[in-house]
Amino acid sequence: MRKLATAAVVAGLFLGGAGAAVADSWHGTADFTTSGVAFTGVDYMWEPKGRNHGGFHFRGTLHDGDHGDGHNVYVEVRVEGYDWNRFKGVQKKNVELDKVVWDGAAQYTSLAEMRACRDRGTLRPDNCSDPRGKFRRNSR
Repeated sequence: MRKLATAAVVAGLFLGGAGAAVADSWHGTADFTTSGVAFTGVDYMWEPKGRNHGGFHFRGTLHDGDHGDGHNVYVEVRVEGYDWNRFKGVQKKNVELDKVVWDGAAQYTSLAEMRACRDRGTLRPDNCSDPRGKFRRNSR
């Protein structure tokens, strides 16, 4: 009887750890594109509370899609309850991004949004892809 109880506890711990590992792994998403900009090869993950402040971690390649327009490109990411964080690219180049968006309270949120934009200056509004939400799979 004792061996059976021990086996049940070990199995529960193993399966609980496997579930946490899946929740903390990288997830792919479709590319973010709009006129003049593309953010491709995008992966994201929610860091566990004890690592990188429990923030939203993303990576991908930001492309300037129109080298002749003279405009810069950027990616914006926001975590639930906070304003957009801007990560700038470089004109006429591809930039690899690998960033973590976090705040002390971000480890308790369960939603982040991302979008790719082209900076068209002060007189014309920037054009951005539609923001897409990424949810924490195991929020608590």
